[in-house]
Amino acid sequence: MRPGAAASRGGAGGSPSRAAGEERTLTSVVAGDRYEEPKDLPRLWHVTLSVSGEEAPLKEVRRGLEQLAHDHPFLLTSRYANDHAEIRYWEEARDLHDAAAVALRLWGEHRQSAKLPPWEIVGLEVIDRETYHQRLAEGYGPPPASPVGVHPF
Repeated sequence: MRPGAAASRGGAGGSPSRAAGEERTLTSVVAGDRYEEPKDLPRLWHVTLSVSGEEAPLKEVRRGLEQLAHDHPFLLTSRYANDHAEIRYWEEARDLHDAAAVALRLWGEHRQSAKLPPWEIVGLEVIDRETYHQRLAEGYGPPPASPVGVHPF
């Protein structure tokens, strides 16, 4: 409900939402004013998380990444080798700090449930949607995740 709107319109048997004679404050918009989104709404962030460590069997790495993608379908694509992997996905967050914090917890929080290798995070890139699309349009930056899924490097 918008601020200042009455909670009840005084339906059957209801009472008015303000006392008799009480004025309701109205706000107006000047012609030509532009609507601006509130700054605290969530935005989309493109995340690339890179991990690496001691070699692990490729089948186990793939199975772990597939389990992670199954548990968290927001994952777009994962690429892997026996000693490193890269995970790319879109995160909805209020700001870059929140998106990065979630990304930095992803690998460690799901290491046991997805049976991921005990690798460490060695890289993190978080960019807003506009920057991601600008990079694509200019011909640099990561190509769109295609095909989606878990694939070897």
